[in-house]
Amino acid sequence: MNLANKITLSRIFLLPVFLFFIFEQTPYGKLIAAAIFVLAAATDGLDGYVARKQKSVTNLGKLLDPLADKLLVMSALVSLVAMAALPAWIAIVIIGREFAVTGLRSIAVAEGIVIAASRFAKIKTVTQIVAIIAIMVNNYPFSLIGFPFKDIALLTAVFFTIASGLDYFRSASDILSERQPSEVTKL
Repeated sequence: MNLANKITLSRIFLLPVFLFFIFEQTPYGKLIAAAIFVLAAATDGLDGYVARKQKSVTNLGKLLDPLADKLLVMSALVSLVAMAALPAWIAIVIIGREFAVTGLRSIAVAEGIVIAASRFAKIKTVTQIVAIIAIMVNNYPFSLIGFPFKDIALLTAVFFTIASGLDYFRSASDILSERQPSEVTKL
């Protein structure tokens, strides 16, 4: 296993630690969880950089990297909803978009087409991570001056989540056309 894949796996292995601290009933539990989330999120860019630099992009990495990203964001969203720190509808929009785009990519792969991450998708990921961190630290330090950064970050994340999802489906409209498959498989 190469270094890039080990970095990706570390993101997955940090999830139980993150979940432990986010629900830990100590004054510093949520702050520690936020720090772990930041560390895990930072590995997202690092693993891709290392894979490209060392020319060690692998199929395992192509599978694990988006899976680790989705697990990280989804576990944070569900945790924040469980703690009543995030409205459920926002988590549903974000998670629903992830399932829809994953389904679209699966259809594309079946057609022999690879759909690369768009610029919107990369912005979406960053805005989601920023919003999640702002919620976990309860808008600190912006709360000291009464600036609603957390709310702005959250609305921005929702906007880019929807925009990037629509962009994927617009780009893949040919794949989703009314063409019939050449063969119908019976189960």
